Amino acid sequence: MPKTMDLVADLHIHTLASGHAYSTVSEIIHAASAQGLQAVALTDHGPAMPGGPHRYHFGNLSVLPEVDGGVLILRGVEANILDSDGTLDLPEIYLRLLDLVWAGLHVPCLQPSTRSINTRALLNALDNPYVDGIVHPGNPEFVIDEETVVQAAKEKNKLLEINNSSFLIRRGSKTRCAEIARLVKHYDGVVAINSDAHLARDVGCFDKGLQLALDAELEPRHVLNANLASIKNFLKSRGKKRFQRD
Repeated sequence: MPKTMDLVADLHIHTLASGHAYSTVSEIIHAASAQGLQAVALTDHGPAMPGGPHRYHFGNLSVLPEVDGGVLILRGVEANILDSDGTLDLPEIYLRLLDLVWAGLHVPCLQPSTRSINTRALLNALDNPYVDGIVHPGNPEFVIDEETVVQAAKEKNKLLEINNSSFLIRRGSKTRCAEIARLVKHYDGVVAINSDAHLARDVGCFDKGLQLALDAELEPRHVLNANLASIKNFLKSRGKKRFQRD
């Protein structure tokens, strides 16, 4: 089993547009290039998050260059799940334009409920054809049936995230993330290990999430952002128009 693993992309990053993040797109790209990253995903919160951007923000992401400073720029969103039906705060007309659609449970947009209802919200979000993965499923505020969610993600060719910021701001995340990593290994699923950076200097900070993945004996094939070709192939398999031509 690998004792270390190089990650080539950070697939969950916030810009000033999220309202509670503090860096511009240019600052993030510069930080990613300095870190030697090959790709980043700009994934600002959906509009239901207090202070979040209007939906037009996501419609206009097409103005961004595909590559800047040698860094592939993925246009994305961290959409908010609004109810147990998995309803998102961004309509289909915008979701289908994006390279990467994360969905997540956030207290300002949905209050935690029972294990069963929280799990149902994630499963229904995973049923959305435009959703590519679930962010911070190990969030202890929203207790879930980890095995059911891991199995569903595997069956639907979708991602789960190991969120490095969770170890700093969501007390109790490590135990739940470790269980998710164990189950991903068991079911041969795929995760992305991300910084969830809200400041440019945190782009590419994966240390705690990466160590947890290594402790769970995840291999590079289980970690999407261990390989740029794997990222492109995944996005192609998800039907992303931009990657059909590669």
